[in-house]
Amino acid sequence: MKKPINWKKIMWNSCWILFSIGLIVLFGASIQQKNKKKFSAIKIDIKGAEKHLFIDEKDVMDLLLANGPIQGNFIHSLPLRKMETAVEQNKWVKNAEMYFDNNQVLQISIEERQPVARIFQTDGGSFYLDTTAVMLPLSNKISARVPAFTGFAKESIRDTLLIQQIIDLAKFIGSDSFFTAQISQIDIRTDKKFEMVPLIGDHIIVFGDATDLTNKFKKLKAFYQSVWLPNGMNTYETLDLQYKNQLVAVKKGTAKAATDSAAAMILLKNNALFPPIIDSIAPKKVDSIPKKSSAPPARVNKNKKTNSTKFPKQKNNKKNQKPLRT
Repeated sequence: MKKPINWKKIMWNSCWILFSIGLIVLFGASIQQKNKKKFSAIKIDIKGAEKHLFIDEKDVMDLLLANGPIQGNFIHSLPLRKMETAVEQNKWVKNAEMYFDNNQVLQISIEERQPVARIFQTDGGSFYLDTTAVMLPLSNKISARVPAFTGFAKESIRDTLLIQQIIDLAKFIGSDSFFTAQISQIDIRTDKKFEMVPLIGDHIIVFGDATDLTNKFKKLKAFYQSVWLPNGMNTYETLDLQYKNQLVAVKKGTAKAATDSAAAMILLKNNALFPPIIDSIAPKKVDSIPKKSSAPPARVNKNKKTNSTKFPKQKNNKKNQKPLRT
């Protein structure tokens, strides 16, 4: 026996299909109608401009107008993806997005690159470095207040390990208000280790490589708080943070070679923040000729007669003593 046809279900399904087709047609017609309109305005939003402003609205418009005028054109005639790529050609633009809103306004969203360090090369060149290791050109509009690194060799551009250490070190300093104000310059030595020049205090901070950053800066801050300020800002010549769990502080006038012996003597106690600081350590001098005694010589009684003949010791016993015959 054949199953009866459910005409009601067929009608409902047909209505839904026709409704969906209608929505698609209306949606397509609205898009077509919108594309035939001309956009009314351009709105540019630059993210990151609250810290730096290496690119502004005028720069973005210059990039957009490089291939001809765009205002007054129909919406459908503007290649948004090509325009985004053109704007991203600027080194300071990290990302660019463009779209039209319901009021036919061209919305342009720009994400600006944020420099973390300024690099001074040994050949006289200079550039900024951002968090993604992109080298950024200098700007005549503004100078970023970021840590300055000197002594960067030109061939080090291909040294990804060194560049990453620079980024890590610069980010750490930039995240701490105290060290942002205190560290004015970081010098890159020929062995690719770092030395810091502070803004306050006539001393050099031997930092080593950019490993164990948290503990190294913790030791340095603790030294400043508990030793440096009480003893005077210009007391020390070198603060060495290279050794694990210790800080070697050398006073002015102390031989630099003494720091090697100091490293073995300054050991951190268990669970201590940093070891006792030996202000200045110099190797002890050992005299080859023994020093003369400073005590005065014993006095000799000239009136007392001395017998050169040695007699055996006698017991202190009065009963056994006999008078000597003359």
